[in-house]
Amino acid sequence: MRIGIIGSGMVGQTLGSKLVSLGHEVTLGSRSKDNEKGLAWAAQAGPGGGCGTFAEVAAFGEVVLNATGGTVSLAALRAAGAEHLAGKLLIDVSNPLVFGPEGHVTLDPVSTDSVGEQIQREFPEARVVKALNTVNCELMVEPGRLSGEHNLFIAGNDAAAKAEAVALLGGFGWPAEWIIDLGDISAARATEMMMPLWLRMMGHFGSAEFNYAFRRPA
Repeated sequence: MRIGIIGSGMVGQTLGSKLVSLGHEVTLGSRSKDNEKGLAWAAQAGPGGGCGTFAEVAAFGEVVLNATGGTVSLAALRAAGAEHLAGKLLIDVSNPLVFGPEGHVTLDPVSTDSVGEQIQREFPEARVVKALNTVNCELMVEPGRLSGEHNLFIAGNDAAAKAEAVALLGGFGWPAEWIIDLGDISAARATEMMMPLWLRMMGHFGSAEFNYAFRRPA
């Protein structure tokens, strides 16, 4: 499968490397074609990896992943072009973190809106699924780093798109039964609002190697 990743930072590179290892053709997108991080990743990824502009990557991908920061996601996807996203599964991995001058973290948007919803509104022909934004990038692609069952969440308006996302996540090692479908794209508000707790937990543990696990009566 051809997969375009919008964003060439740590998250995009980690996702891209895993997808290449699974046999997919992957391109990482940046604002400019000569982005150093994108070029370096493509060089080490081998024949399955490439890089380009946001628009080139979105046009290339049969599936597109948004791995940019949530506060710049709309701008990046506008540069990618609505015509290149129409009809495609668009997995939004972003979180709208705003870092204050003293390290205090807030969200924008929050509570009454989400990045996932903003993307779906602006690109109504894209099939947006919110996923993977509640774990660090290493766990995104290797859930077996933790013992036992732990959970991911998905949200989106298109049931078929969510099923395709679950299948793709299965390639990363996430069993379908570990993935909790929270409903339509408005549920992205809830998963994005988990991030302040996630950051506090990371500070408590001194590590990002953890995840949520939900238990129900037997």
